[in-house]
Amino acid sequence: MKLFTGLILCSLVLGVHSRWFSFLGEAYEGAKDMWRAYSDMKEARYINSDKYFHARGNYDAAQRGPGGVWAAEVISDARENIQRVTDLFQHGDSGHGVEDSKADQFANEWGRSGKDPNYFRPAGLPGKY
Repeated sequence: MKLFTGLILCSLVLGVHSRWFSFLGEAYEGAKDMWRAYSDMKEARYINSDKYFHARGNYDAAQRGPGGVWAAEVISDARENIQRVTDLFQHGDSGHGVEDSKADQFANEWGRSGKDPNYFRPAGLPGKY
């Protein structure tokens, strides 16, 4: 009986433990997906492609699983919050950048929800991206 109880307890602990590692792995890979989208955006330097890269990074990260979704949300929210603070220092309380931030967040949520990021893809953006 003690052996059976010990086996059940160990399997529960190991099951939770492996899910935790899976979540962390998904989050790590999702963060890499976000970085790749950001790097591609900087490399492309293509007019009106910002929303596409926001959606693509979030989409790719979300495909990793719950950890990827979490990483994409944390990174996206941090990026927009940092931008708001920067805008506040540069432009005061003028509301500068609020509409762009809302549009970025819409693209972020679009990608995280599994919708096709190509909805935001500008015409002429090289196929490499």
